Amino acid sequence: MQQSIPHGWAGVDVGKGHHWVCLIDESGTTIWTGKVVNDEQSIIDAIGQVTALADRVVWAVDVTGTMSGLLLALLVAHGQQVKYAPGRVVNQMATAYRGEAKTDARDSYVIAETARHRGDLAEVDVPTELVVELRLLVAHRTDLIADRVRLVNRLRDVLSGYFPALEREFDFAHSRGAAVLLTGYQTPAAIRRIGVSRLEGWLARRKVRTAGQVAQTAVGAAKAQHTTVPGENVAAGIVADLAAQLLSVDERIGTVERQIRVAFDAHPQAVIIESMPGMGPILGAELIAAAGDLNGYANAGRLASAAGLVPVPRDSGRRTGNLHRPTRYSRKLRRVFYLSAQVAAMHEGPNRDFYLKKRSEGHNHVHALIALSRRRVDVLWALLRDNRPFQIDPHTIAKSA
Repeated sequence: MQQSIPHGWAGVDVGKGHHWVCLIDESGTTIWTGKVVNDEQSIIDAIGQVTALADRVVWAVDVTGTMSGLLLALLVAHGQQVKYAPGRVVNQMATAYRGEAKTDARDSYVIAETARHRGDLAEVDVPTELVVELRLLVAHRTDLIADRVRLVNRLRDVLSGYFPALEREFDFAHSRGAAVLLTGYQTPAAIRRIGVSRLEGWLARRKVRTAGQVAQTAVGAAKAQHTTVPGENVAAGIVADLAAQLLSVDERIGTVERQIRVAFDAHPQAVIIESMPGMGPILGAELIAAAGDLNGYANAGRLASAAGLVPVPRDSGRRTGNLHRPTRYSRKLRRVFYLSAQVAAMHEGPNRDFYLKKRSEGHNHVHALIALSRRRVDVLWALLRDNRPFQIDPHTIAKSA
């Protein structure tokens, strides 16, 4: 039986169907390596083999997404320490070793070596049930929004090919009545034939709020075109199908957003987050999904750095104060703070005052919003630390007035 080592590092090259695990000792020598199928019993057996060969093991993974969900849950359940080795870092580390081959076994070894040399890798914490639910719902909503954009673009493209007048009249991305219209009537002749009054009644029965306006606009566009374009019947059928899909996606988005609202309201910090100007339930849920446990950040600067709102210096010799935008940060987290700052800056209050101050100092719109986003991180952090919602001091309002 092989004697166990006092300290080992286990690198895991995460995959969809299987993972590859490599255990090394303090000198970088491979102690054990093998392919592990991505199922519960295989992972448990691999954990048992690794822990039997080393008294203390630091695990490192290169993926913390859905593919590694079961793996991370089992590692944490067995009391193992897990760290995250970003793919960019692993790729740079791979160039330090001879050879250009790329295999799962080699990648797992490089990940283990990265964990051995880099003691500053972030630890991986398995998120709570609520955070996982919010991440799944937010990701699903993002996919549905992308599907909706694709449907709108495709519908406008097909419709403009045979009925450009109607395509110009409606904003199909925001007009439900226009989409309902296209599920029943798609050609100029069909719309002229039904007329304004009957079309208005048809739309009203389908709960279109501005049925009269939609009917008049559609009939006016139909009267402007009397030519039948080749392939019009087939195109009309495609438009009707796309319009029906668009309405269906809108209903699915509404359902998911209601689920997000319920899940977000169950979060213990939801009231504080939503009290921030410009931060509603959707952006609040995206914040929790992107940041995870907000109590895990040591200070406001760490949270701002994770969102890419802290410039990084690139000094050399006499060149100092050379600040640049970071390249390694959470794009999703930055998007939450940027969009919430944009909404808050549109309304009267301290957020707009700070935005206008930065504009008066010569900063452009984007830079002013980034500065406001950074300031809002400090405010949010203070609110979470003190466990209190956002409130505007009445004395501040009186002074500004």
